[in-house]
Amino acid sequence: MGDMNRRTFLLHTGRWLALTALAPGLSGCARLLRWSESQGRWVEDDSEAVGSTEGSTGDTTTTTAAGSTTGSTAGEPGTGGTSTTSGPSTGSTTVGGSGSDAPDLAVIRGDSPDAAAVAAVAALGGMERFVKPGAKVVVKPNVLTGRAPEYATTTNPLVVSAIIRMCLAAGADQVVVLDNPTSSPRGAFKEAGLTQAVEEAGGTLKYLSNRDFERVDFPEGEALDSWPLVVAALEADTLINVPIAKTHGMAGLTLSMKNLMGIMGDSRGQIHVDYPRKIVDVNTRVKPHLVILDAYRALMRNGPTGGNLNDVKLFKTVVAGTSQVAIDTYGATLMGWKPADLSSLAEAARRGMGEIDLAKYRVTEGKV
Repeated sequence: MGDMNRRTFLLHTGRWLALTALAPGLSGCARLLRWSESQGRWVEDDSEAVGSTEGSTGDTTTTTAAGSTTGSTAGEPGTGGTSTTSGPSTGSTTVGGSGSDAPDLAVIRGDSPDAAAVAAVAALGGMERFVKPGAKVVVKPNVLTGRAPEYATTTNPLVVSAIIRMCLAAGADQVVVLDNPTSSPRGAFKEAGLTQAVEEAGGTLKYLSNRDFERVDFPEGEALDSWPLVVAALEADTLINVPIAKTHGMAGLTLSMKNLMGIMGDSRGQIHVDYPRKIVDVNTRVKPHLVILDAYRALMRNGPTGGNLNDVKLFKTVVAGTSQVAIDTYGATLMGWKPADLSSLAEAARRGMGEIDLAKYRVTEGKV
């Protein structure tokens, strides 16, 4: 199949995936990589369409600061109802809008993490808002060390797979997945289920070496004036940050802002000294175009490495947005923290990088 035909096919396929994620009543034969708890391995599942979850309604609700309900409109057949709630000064939010009419955060819950990811991006306006035809995309999951997905140490491979497919459907020329694990990169990605997931979704897995880093100045840095960073992440047409929600012994929580440590070279452990200022310095220089928080499973204790299933909580939630601060504010709240008590968020707020009060954001919530 020629490049143009393949791209056209992927574009139409991606739009179909987004529709089926929001319309659980539809059926189809889309094949997905899924983790089988009973078999203890990755399997392809073609028993249902993306986003098809038994008993799911597909309802979507949009709220904003100090919101009051202004009415509801019936969704299209198979999608369930859609209600819009708006605050006194923000006006209505259009679910699936783009630009200024899109919500700040899309929070989607459901039994399928891949379907939730597709629906969350669709609520922001679709991947076409972030990825243009011919774009080079870098996807940055959290792959600290090798752990199977159920331990909530690494980003769920189904979420990463869905992101790759959406990017290719939007016309991306290349989708590269990378991170800088503390253990053997090949072993970590394989154990996390990401090697297979990336390959089958059509992405490219990049194992980093010293030549992939260059020292970059931080003009707005307070504790750091420069640091070696992954060049590919800085030069990407679209950078997508895909953290997993988990605790961290020194930083409190690992969410989207801290996930950028994975594109840092040298002895990055030094970041934990004067951590709030240093991680915010990094975030003043590296600003992902899209952030997707994997909170399907969250590591509630003994992070960041985990290793005990008793420390894992099942939230079945994916959160998408464009602001690292907004994502981390929601993530902290989900994990039982007051955002102001998370040092990195408090520092980001002090430096004017975003609000850490969820009431300030327009939030769309839905179920697939």
